[in-house]
Amino acid sequence: MATLTHTGPTPAAPKAAPKPIFGEPRDAGRQSLVYLFLLVPMAALAAAVPFAWNTGLLSWTDVALTVGFYLLTLHGITVGYHRLFTHGSFKPNRPVKIALAILGSMAVQGPIITWVADHRRHHAFSDKEGDPHSPWLFGTSAWALTKGFWHAHMGWMFEPRNTTNEERFAPDLVKDRDIVLIDKLFWLWTIITFLAPAILGGLITMSWAGALTAFFWASLVRVSALHHATWSTNSICHMIGERPFKSRDRAANFWPLALLSGGESWHNSHHADQSCARHGVKRGQIDTSARVIWLLERAGWVTNVKWPKAERWAKLAAD
Repeated sequence: MATLTHTGPTPAAPKAAPKPIFGEPRDAGRQSLVYLFLLVPMAALAAAVPFAWNTGLLSWTDVALTVGFYLLTLHGITVGYHRLFTHGSFKPNRPVKIALAILGSMAVQGPIITWVADHRRHHAFSDKEGDPHSPWLFGTSAWALTKGFWHAHMGWMFEPRNTTNEERFAPDLVKDRDIVLIDKLFWLWTIITFLAPAILGGLITMSWAGALTAFFWASLVRVSALHHATWSTNSICHMIGERPFKSRDRAANFWPLALLSGGESWHNSHHADQSCARHGVKRGQIDTSARVIWLLERAGWVTNVKWPKAERWAKLAAD
């Protein structure tokens, strides 16, 4: 009896189901740490002006340490967490990669893999269902936008179920041994970012008072000020501002935040061309993060920088 032979095309293997968007909910312990590291520095920020006014305890040492640590950790977030690890705007050598990952961790905005996964999810679902922090998820009435602003600015972090599947959104970082180790040591970078200013303040002034005021200003106030500068990109820059370029969401350029955010508030420009290393693409737009990348490139420490091209931005210009 003849054997029947299949001569048609081989059926395609079934596609694997996509990994879920959400990760495991934060347990009570991890959620408590979220409250601790967001609210305690915020309380210091709220008390900063009356504290300085009533006590006079703000020295030039405190100012220098606060500004210095702000700039270091700001660019750890903007150059490292955001433009490098989230969007691949350039290729660093290994020491620069490690340094940027640590400095970003010292901004106390979460472990690096978690932060990158959240931000990639934001871009994948920007201002739509699935976006972890869009201000437009509740409607367009006055109350809905008030609720949306709170959610986008910081409320989303207080929702223990609003976590992101890191295997789906950051598989490259999950496989990077350097990044995995830095991610696991987030607790250490958090301790360093709070204690280093106090130690330096004490050594510079040779006093416990100098250590205490440096801890207040350059640790607590600095961390919270940077938190709000970063969160404002999620909230304010998706609600008001100019939209000179085409993007599929409501991201806007809001110039008053440009200096405090290291150039991140040119948010419409960023959403129009996400991997571009410079967000302030027009003349006169302040973007200190792009300048840091430029300096690293000049030093030969980073390569393959994705600088803006005039012809591409001409095509992206809004009608």
